[in-house]
Formats: sequence, C-alpha cells, structure tokens
Amino acid sequence: MVNLPQKKVGIVACSGEELAGGTVTRLAALKVLERLRPKDTVTICLPLFLAGGEGDRAFARFYPTIAIDGYDKRCAAKATEMYSGKPAASVLVTELLTDRDIGTTRRLNDAGQQLVNATADRTAELVDELLGKKWDRRAGEFIGEAKTEAATELVEATCSCGSGIPVQKVTIDGQVVTLIALPGIFQQFRDADKPPGGGVLRELLEAVKIYNPVPAEQEASYLMVLEQEYAAFCAKEIVR
Repeated sequence: MVNLPQKKVGIVACSGEELAGGTVTRLAALKVLERLRPKDTVTICLPLFLAGGEGDRAFARFYPTIAIDGYDKRCAAKATEMYSGKPAASVLVTELLTDRDIGTTRRLNDAGQQLVNATADRTAELVDELLGKKWDRRAGEFIGEAKTEAATELVEATCSCGSGIPVQKVTIDGQVVTLIALPGIFQQFRDADKPPGGGVLRELLEAVKIYNPVPAEQEASYLMVLEQEYAAFCAKEIVR
C-alpha cells in the first residue's frame, strides 16, 4: 500500500453568513481545529470544495469527514456527499439549540456562545469515535497518551488541500477522473523494478482499487489508461 499521510478527520462547516447559525458552525469548527483536536483534524473549505478544489475533494473521498450545518438545509453535508461521498458524521446546530435567541451573525449573545461550545464538544466527540480514540475528560487527554504542553496551546488550523494526498487526473471513456494515490502507486511499482507491460497491469489496477471506486464495466478502460500513464511515468523517471 502507498504510504499516505496520517489519518485525520476533515471538518466542513456551513459557510452561510446571513443567519446566526452559520456563525455558530464556523466558530465551533475553529474551536475544534485550533483547541480541542488540533492534531486530529483539518479544515475543508466549503466554497473551494464546491468550486472544484482537488485537494479538498480528494481528502473527503479518502478520509472521514464531519459536516457541521447550522440549519435543516444541510448545505455542508449535501455538498460533501455530492462531490466526495456521504460524510462519516454530521452535526446539526438546531438539534443542540436550547434558546431560540442566540444573537446575530455579527455578535452572538451568551446563548449563542454556549451553542458554539456545545457544537464544538459534540464534533470533538465524533472525531474521537471516527479515529477510535477514547478521551479522558478528567485528565484532559487521550487514554494511553501522555499530555504535552503543545496540546494546550492555540495552534493554527490546517487545511485539507495541504494534506499531501497524491492525486492524478486521467481521462477514462471521455470523462476526467481524479485518482487518489496514483502517483504514489506508480512510484512504488517503479521502485520495485516492475516495468510497464501487460504483466503488471492487473496488479496496478488492484492497487488503484484500494483507494478509488472502479466500476466493473470500466475495468478494461482503466487498464488501458493505466498502461499508458504508467509507461509515461517510467519514461519520465528515466529521463531524470
């Protein structure tokens, strides 16, 4: 298998700015990313995601994501499902709402701030569940892990577009497809001295299928494209 980056959870928050619930989602997501679970989460930029951000979409396809939505429209969850797959978990702010008056988009009141904290805490719990970690609330650390000073400091939220997941776009049956980990797979096969040719194609396809869905009816097309792309990759390596 290709050596991909450490598994993290992507946080995609509703970007709506016309209602206070959108402010709650963004502040809650920021608290999770910077204070509660900084080592285990990255942010997925919803506008960039919708515009075709390759890194964000690749991350959401390969790693678990949590969608935080302010209202029943569930824009963040629906966008994630449309372009990368159903989110591993979702948080709906209105389900945690105990006071209808939470302030305005520019200034949340005390009830709004409490809602931010409740949303962030629920999101952090879901992160732990997705990563299979158990959090000791009394000690303020993961069970089995030593707490460090850095864990209590404010850190800058990291973005999924810089997650380091290798991707490559190819054209299959007239459609542009983004294949996760393909450059890494090619490099792995090249390092193992597996030359291009029919003997390695099926093995290449099986490796690609670990990280990408491959429709059974398109396997022949995938094999043909993989043959061409791998030959081009090896030729480029020889030139170097």
